[in-house]
Amino acid sequence: TFTGAALILNYSTSAAGSLRVEVQDAAGVPLAGFRLQDCPAIVGDEIERAVLWQDNPDLQAWSGKPVRLKFVMTECDLYSFKFQ
Repeated sequence: TFTGAALILNYSTSAAGSLRVEVQDAAGVPLAGFRLQDCPAIVGDEIERAVLWQDNPDLQAWSGKPVRLKFVMTECDLYSFKFQ
C-alpha cells in the first residue's frame, strides 16, 4: 500500500538502456492505464523523476490499496523509488 499520486524513481541507464514500470493489483493483474505498454521507455540518469504513463493517469485512486510494481530494466540501475 502507498499514499500519494505519483511514483518517483532514482535511476541510471546506459545509452542503450531503458526502464519501464507496470502497476498491478494485489493478484498481479496489470491495472488499466498503468501497463508496461502504457509506460514510455525511461532513459537517462535522474535522482528524482516521476513515472508517466501514456495517458498520464494519476495513481491517487489506488492510494491506500495493495499494489505490486513490475520493473522491466535493460542496462539500468534502480537505486530507489517512492510515492508522493
